[in-house]
Amino acid sequence: MNFRASVRCQCFVALLMLSMTGTAAAVDTAVDRLTAGGVLLLRHAIAPGFGDPAGFRVDDCSTQRNLSEEGRQQARAIGAWLRARGISRARVYSSQWCRCLETAELLGLGKVSPLPALNSFFQRPMDRAANLNALRNFLTEQESQNGPLVLVTHQVTVTALTDIFPNSGEGVVATLGEDGELRDFVRLGFAD
Repeated sequence: MNFRASVRCQCFVALLMLSMTGTAAAVDTAVDRLTAGGVLLLRHAIAPGFGDPAGFRVDDCSTQRNLSEEGRQQARAIGAWLRARGISRARVYSSQWCRCLETAELLGLGKVSPLPALNSFFQRPMDRAANLNALRNFLTEQESQNGPLVLVTHQVTVTALTDIFPNSGEGVVATLGEDGELRDFVRLGFAD
């Protein structure tokens, strides 16, 4: 190997190690924030498809796009990942969509409470402002000393609050300000 190739290889390895260290540091930061009463905005686990079928009804799971078996396994794995890092209990709220409620239940972190403010507005853009205002009001009432807050919701909600576009089963950890505003975002993919 010539000198140039050797230097390129060493630079590549150094960048790879730096990116891995940054990722590990980000995970540690996210877990620390969550443990200290931060907020985890979690997009529901894998539910194949896009949007919801015609005839969708929030009170009837058979009319909705639901978790696949892979999605159920993913939700359980996220819960196990959190428990392995010392987060075994949380205040858990969920969109009323069945794929979110099931994700929240399978996390195994505690009682799940439906929260309409977390509902999707993907196919109902007229609900966007009302949902986000209700969610901000809800967040204003939360206190970080009550432990981690897990909000299972949809991509549109996470993106509206954070400008981050999460994949299914990805989350964003945030610090909850006294004003109910979320800040200091860290994206989590729940992989070791």
